[in-house]
Amino acid sequence: MMVVRKIELTKRQETIIQIVKDNGPITGENIAEQLNLTRATLRPDLSILTMAGYLDARPRVGYFYTGKSGTQLLTENLQKILVRDYNSIPVLVKENVSVYDAICTMFLEDVGTLFVVDQNSLLVGVLSRKDLLRASIGKQELTALPINIIMTRMPNITMCEMDDNLIDVAKLLIDKQIDALPIVRPSENGYEVIGRITKTNITKAFVALGNG
Repeated sequence: MMVVRKIELTKRQETIIQIVKDNGPITGENIAEQLNLTRATLRPDLSILTMAGYLDARPRVGYFYTGKSGTQLLTENLQKILVRDYNSIPVLVKENVSVYDAICTMFLEDVGTLFVVDQNSLLVGVLSRKDLLRASIGKQELTALPINIIMTRMPNITMCEMDDNLIDVAKLLIDKQIDALPIVRPSENGYEVIGRITKTNITKAFVALGNG
């Protein structure tokens, strides 16, 4: 799992940034001289500031300020998080099972979305809590009602892949007003479901980003 840490700068690191802002490009030796410290003492601070994106360094030139704010750096870190960093295991059901069986599966697996596959284990539909609730309100016999009648079918399914940006998937969840997306792997005959991404996954990523 990828972890992006929130950088809290020390007073000395903030001073280093200000020195580079005012004098950059500037060598590490010159920064150390202004702080009355040795170059070796400053090396960890300069490494942290460079890796965090506040400073950049060029050989034989020195350090210079990137001009990026904390918010910009946070945005860049968000854009580096991929679906594969926070995905979870999908819960699959066959397209010929009944609505009653689907309700039982959703309850036992404690999920809000089921992904429906055909006999070749390829994605053919998505079933949400709302779909099952809507079907349960009527007077139909749930044990005799197949889920393929009430599910969302291809090609109306919103999907994502492992290498998609998590922030883009979060936008899809909001725009489509849905709770989860199947993570798929394209094949010759369709899409294989290899994971899921949910609002809970997005929340975990957000918390990790804040806490480290």
